[in-house]
Amino acid sequence: MSGLYIHIPYCHKACNYCNFHFSTSLKDIDKMVDAICIELEIKKGYLNNKAVETIYFGGGTPSILNSAQIQKIFDTIFYYYTVSPDAEITLEANPEDITAKILSCWKTLGINRLRIGIQSFKDDYLNWMNRNHSKEDAIHSVKLAQDNGFENISIDLIYGLPNLTADQWRAEIKTAVQLNVPHISSYCLTIEEKTVFGHLLQKGDFAVIPEELTESHLLILMEELELADFEQYEISNFCKPGFESKHNSSYWKRTSYIGIGPGAHSYNQTSRQSNVSNNRLYMKQLNDLILPESTEILSDKDHYNEYLLTRLRTKWGIKLHEMAEFSPIHYAKVKESLITFVQNGFVYEIDDTYLLTKKGKLLADEITLQLML
Repeated sequence: MSGLYIHIPYCHKACNYCNFHFSTSLKDIDKMVDAICIELEIKKGYLNNKAVETIYFGGGTPSILNSAQIQKIFDTIFYYYTVSPDAEITLEANPEDITAKILSCWKTLGINRLRIGIQSFKDDYLNWMNRNHSKEDAIHSVKLAQDNGFENISIDLIYGLPNLTADQWRAEIKTAVQLNVPHISSYCLTIEEKTVFGHLLQKGDFAVIPEELTESHLLILMEELELADFEQYEISNFCKPGFESKHNSSYWKRTSYIGIGPGAHSYNQTSRQSNVSNNRLYMKQLNDLILPESTEILSDKDHYNEYLLTRLRTKWGIKLHEMAEFSPIHYAKVKESLITFVQNGFVYEIDDTYLLTKKGKLLADEITLQLML
């Protein structure tokens, strides 16, 4: 499986928690689309003519593109790449951008999966996070997409919000389930540097969120979605049968992908390329037909650590015979550590595969760090 990721580095405004690469100035957006198309052309041989099976428009806010802009990117992709007839094509969208007209455009282009950034169904939290929509907008956007033929819809929710009670969080999840979407991604609020919340934390105007709160929210999330017949196939991702994100699953299974756009990354099993996170420099270099990227050749240690980072969080788990391919030293280390985690109830083993227990999922990051070299 090979994938294509397109980073659209623009937003209407900055969310208070977000540290992804983006700009709120849209004056150069047409020039950015041109640069993205140039990069697509230059990188056309990166996948060695393998068919593209997943295309993912992320950001930023890809739904900020108008029909002509996204059409140009699609035309470039289909001209230079072989796209599988049943490719999963995902577009991230904000509720306020979703209209019947743009949905029709997306459908015509071949977009068959939407990921809608709802984050919360409570207006006070939406305002606090500086989101651009209301609870009513969020619900309307999902129903409008469904009415216009989109079945494969994922929504995002954030937990670990200050003062969000267990009952309120359960109500949030139930509202999501009632929308009858087949996929839900839910992430814990993290306070990053160079964000509004990060600055408030540095000034002492933002209280650190207790781990007990985030752990209780994750437990509630797992319990409620299991009751609603969702499968937790990765710590933060839940789906109905047949609706796993193929694109994200390919990341976790470490298949090759191309990253297009400022700040995007590419991976081809042996190396990783990272694009510059500067819109102006990105566009300038591509206009000069220079790839704005740096390359890192991955060592055995890198492969080992990335395997742990991506696989332990998933339903596929860690397979010891795959770990042994990195080196006998790595194999011995992880086997000894995993046995200890099994004895302590954080991990269980089935047929040479080690997976996190519910207790282990609450401490996934800490367990992974202890296993890494």
